[in-house]
Amino acid sequence: MIFGKTKLELKVGTFVFIGLIILVVFVLSIGGFKTWSSGYRFNIIFQFINGVKVGAPVRFAGVDVGEVKKINLRFIPEQSQTEVCLEVWVRDFVRVPGDSMVWVNTLGLLGEKYIEIIPGQDYVNLLKAGQTLVGIDPVPTHDLFSKAESIMGNLDSGISKIMNQEGSLGKLLYDDTIYNELEALVADVRKHPWKLLIKTKEKK
Repeated sequence: MIFGKTKLELKVGTFVFIGLIILVVFVLSIGGFKTWSSGYRFNIIFQFINGVKVGAPVRFAGVDVGEVKKINLRFIPEQSQTEVCLEVWVRDFVRVPGDSMVWVNTLGLLGEKYIEIIPGQDYVNLLKAGQTLVGIDPVPTHDLFSKAESIMGNLDSGISKIMNQEGSLGKLLYDDTIYNELEALVADVRKHPWKLLIKTKEKK
């Protein structure tokens, strides 16, 4: 009886152990086996990161190769400014040229922020662990809206000038004198097309 109970407990324990292994493999597969992957870390400096968070993807030439591990604010007394230092991790096989361009990109218009690295040409000086790249700061959203408002204002002003018959385009659309002169010129060319040939010879 005791032997039978022990055998049952052994089966249950084995079943639970196998279930745990399957669960761990499933979790690691979702995370891309990052726990088993080896890589290295380097820093990227920005003045503004537009909402990038720890864990944000890092892409190299459009391919997911790592993630943001740390975000630190640093005040530089000599320059009287604050900069943002991102510590990023990328896989070992990624070779980042020293002249690569880095900026904050967005999945869609208002989607997740991530770090985009466009590889440069300097494969002699590859970025090593602990070294630093300077990123290109993204344009703040309020600046985009301000520029859009400025463009719309200029457009409205231009339309108003045209409606008020101001400027060259307004006069061309509303001034009958220019229209009549163009109409007379076309009519004259139709009646005397040889004039075009004479002018061509004079230019030569």
